[in-house]
Amino acid sequence: MNHWYMLTVVGEDRPGIVAKITHALYEGGCNMGEASMMRLGGNFSIMLMVGSDTKRRDIENMVEPVADSLGLHVHVDTIEGSLHKHVIPDVRISVSGADRPGIVADVTNALAEAGLNILDLESDVVGTESSPIYIMHVEGIATEGIGSLEAVIKLFSDQGIDISIQPVDTVIG
Repeated sequence: MNHWYMLTVVGEDRPGIVAKITHALYEGGCNMGEASMMRLGGNFSIMLMVGSDTKRRDIENMVEPVADSLGLHVHVDTIEGSLHKHVIPDVRISVSGADRPGIVADVTNALAEAGLNILDLESDVVGTESSPIYIMHVEGIATEGIGSLEAVIKLFSDQGIDISIQPVDTVIG
């Protein structure tokens, strides 16, 4: 494949989105690389690396009829493929606390300052509408070591935010 693209698709969740989008790309002669696809609050999002010998606009033309029929929004960017250069996380962090504006920014900024390179972040809001609880799971690389991250998380216990850090065994095989 001469070109790599990042295809982003977003819209209301419904059955068949993944099957129809990937089928359109397959029929167009594309190769699929790494992907992240998930349901978020009643919506579905796709981030998919697409390899092709065609131009960016051709990728859009392949998926737009399917996306339009499903009420989805499509965006395509040209990217470097960089397959097989996947970075393996060495730390997993779990965060929970009363939901409030700025919780993600505060926690991720403090962790970044302590040397965390975030590779993956997933979050959810649970509890009730009157008493929401924010839950976040982060995987990354502790560039300054886990001790540096542990020192930072103590600052959040006074704010009612519980943060735990677990090392990830990076030995594969």
